[in-house]
Amino acid sequence: MIAVVGIGVDGWDGLSPAARDEVEAAQVLMGDARQLEMVPGDHERVTWPSPMLPALPGLFEANRHRRVCVLASGDPLFHGIGSTLIRLLGADRVRIVPHPSSVSLACARLGWPVDDVEVVSTVGKPVELLHPVLHPGRRVLVLGSTPLAVADLLAARGYGDSVVTVLERLGGPGERVHDDLSYVDPLHVLAIEVVGTAVRSRVPGLPESDYEHDGQITKREVRAVTLAQLAPVPGQLLWDVGAGAGSIAIEWARVHPACRAFGIEHHPERAERIGRNARALGVPGVHVVVGKAPEALEGLERPSAVFIGGGLTVPGVVEACWEALLPGGRLVVNAVTLESEAVIAAWHPRLGGDLTRIAINRGSPVGGFTGWRPHMPVTTWAVTKETE
Repeated sequence: MIAVVGIGVDGWDGLSPAARDEVEAAQVLMGDARQLEMVPGDHERVTWPSPMLPALPGLFEANRHRRVCVLASGDPLFHGIGSTLIRLLGADRVRIVPHPSSVSLACARLGWPVDDVEVVSTVGKPVELLHPVLHPGRRVLVLGSTPLAVADLLAARGYGDSVVTVLERLGGPGERVHDDLSYVDPLHVLAIEVVGTAVRSRVPGLPESDYEHDGQITKREVRAVTLAQLAPVPGQLLWDVGAGAGSIAIEWARVHPACRAFGIEHHPERAERIGRNARALGVPGVHVVVGKAPEALEGLERPSAVFIGGGLTVPGVVEACWEALLPGGRLVVNAVTLESEAVIAAWHPRLGGDLTRIAINRGSPVGGFTGWRPHMPVTTWAVTKETE
């Protein structure tokens, strides 16, 4: 059994009796150098190597017959080593003794209800993850980012008047709460009270103007219908085949932080554009696969949903997507040409599903008046794979 003890900036003095008992009973202490210096005792001390994750199995195997206590920052199960060790060793081999997290301490200082705060960790991740949670009047806590990077992002989104508070070394003797963004202690949390009028909904169907594109983009009305048919579910993976600007993959990923997406695009410039769009819209984790389907699909993780927006007429694309699709998964195909509609007409009798024709007309100036301008109609085929 591995004990994982959360420890704060206040060190040994801030540990509960239960946490102290775990530390004192250990033969081996593991943690980073700062944490190991905080506790007394004549233990063998192991500082995390770099890189840490590949070394963990060997470390615990070498100490499998000894009492090991791991020191972790704050709550070990909140973006911490505790979650990693449970995945590695199993919950039955890990005992967690938590300390108040930096989020709990920050909310306590600010008087913010914890259940009404968005928390974004940018530790080792792009600051663009903030985009989806920025809405007027919301409160956000940011872990692991620099204040100036956050301030620049807020200004770029039209939220430059937001109030940014720095909370340093929470719970320790050097604790400070201030608004000077020019220099901060490495142990800090940023609190944002979002002020501004810019609004970008998380509901699918963003305006085309939110994307960088060359015209190869699913229109927002069709996109909203398509995402409803794909039915994003947290934790599931989407393949966006022939991704173009990446709008389907991006808006799938925006539904929930656990929604994952691969954008498959053979055109290198468009593939680069997908990456830029994903970062700008707050889902930098969208994985861009540069290549032509069906060859580019080989070896990819099997998806729970597949959207085919381009390359439908290429031989083998539908077969490869359907074969890879997990049982219970959804396949959605959009067609705008007679040739692509012919592919749908050939496959629909074999697999079933629903056919929908979407015709969009948008109002636009006609001289001094307003008239309707039609867009090309889109035929949508949506089918669910039977469970095995």
